[in-house]
Amino acid sequence: MAKTSAQFVCQECGGAHPKWSGRCDACGAWNTLIEEAPAEAAPKGLGSRRGRRIDLVGMKGDSQPAPRRTTGIDEFDRVCGGGLVGGSALLVGGDPGIGKSTLLIQVSAALAGEVRCIYISGEESVDQLRLRAGRLGLAEAPLQLAAATSVRDIAASLDDAGGPGLVVIDSIQTMFVDNLESAPGTVAQVRTSASELIRLAKRRGFTVVLVGHVTKEGQIAGPRVLEHMVDTVLYFEGERSH
Repeated sequence: MAKTSAQFVCQECGGAHPKWSGRCDACGAWNTLIEEAPAEAAPKGLGSRRGRRIDLVGMKGDSQPAPRRTTGIDEFDRVCGGGLVGGSALLVGGDPGIGKSTLLIQVSAALAGEVRCIYISGEESVDQLRLRAGRLGLAEAPLQLAAATSVRDIAASLDDAGGPGLVVIDSIQTMFVDNLESAPGTVAQVRTSASELIRLAKRRGFTVVLVGHVTKEGQIAGPRVLEHMVDTVLYFEGERSH
């Protein structure tokens, strides 16, 4: 295995630079470059091992698309196109304290009677989540809670054929993959953590909702490429969402 030299990655746009600079050449942000050690990569690409042939199918088929899951929260269902789709990934962003966690606990609790729903927090303890649910009158909802930040542990808990229908990750900036040297919240960690969780969601068919913090400029903190990894991006501003 060959290991390349470290690079400096912009925490605003994800742009990589061979050396440190006060200003990112890609997006123009100041003092956002952080040194990150790249993961080891195979020097000869795919190597000599042959891949497995994939199955190709026609446009028409016997299977019907899974119906959207409606929460009963009309505005949320509307901005999601009529409800949540199995195997899809949503990114929910907004200013701190704007109500993202409160809304998503309500959404999860509303669906918990229909499908298995899991709310995983990397910022609050289980007791804090229970207190929030109690204030919302949702203490009796069959919603499952966990406080965790290791993507490896989370994936091991969710990788089950009879797994959940909805998983909320609050927030993606607190998650980490243990084979990366960079700290949680950096571009490499956010991008890799999201990629692993989205891949698992699509393979197992559950909806994953990723909560993302917003910077003072109104951007999702971390790489902007995260917005292109998900199926839907919801921003909350004040009393409005878009």
